Amino acid sequence: MNNPLISPGLGTFVWMLVSFGILAFILAKWGWPMLLKSLKERETAISESLNAAERARDEMKALKADNQELLRQAKQERDAMLSNARQTCEKIIDEARIRATEEADRIVESARENINYERLKAMHELKNQIATLSIEIAEKLIKSELSDRQKADDLIQKELENAHLN
Repeated sequence: MNNPLISPGLGTFVWMLVSFGILAFILAKWGWPMLLKSLKERETAISESLNAAERARDEMKALKADNQELLRQAKQERDAMLSNARQTCEKIIDEARIRATEEADRIVESARENINYERLKAMHELKNQIATLSIEIAEKLIKSELSDRQKADDLIQKELENAHLN
């Protein structure tokens, strides 16, 4: 069991110690500063990344809030537009209803006037026909009455007496 790595001799131990000292010196002079600089840069990069992620998260919250506000405003505008459209529709329907009622009233009034005109015209024609028939009947009666000369003279005399009395 004489393994030099497990139980080194004094010379090996000194050279190992000198080699380790030189390595420690080289690392302390040039290695550690580079290593510490790299670790510091990495720490800074990680810190900046975390800050950027935090800012991004905050911005996302703000954007989400903005988006919700925009969505709320869009809904309000949509509701307002729908309300205006309903009001306009109701107004148009009411105007059309009023115009239709006025037109119907005008047509009814015109029909009444036409009915009155036609009724008066029919009454006038009926009176004319009655007058014509009365004249024809009177003419026939007079012809039959006046066929006798004596009767005609008596009728004329009677009518002349009546005419003087009035």
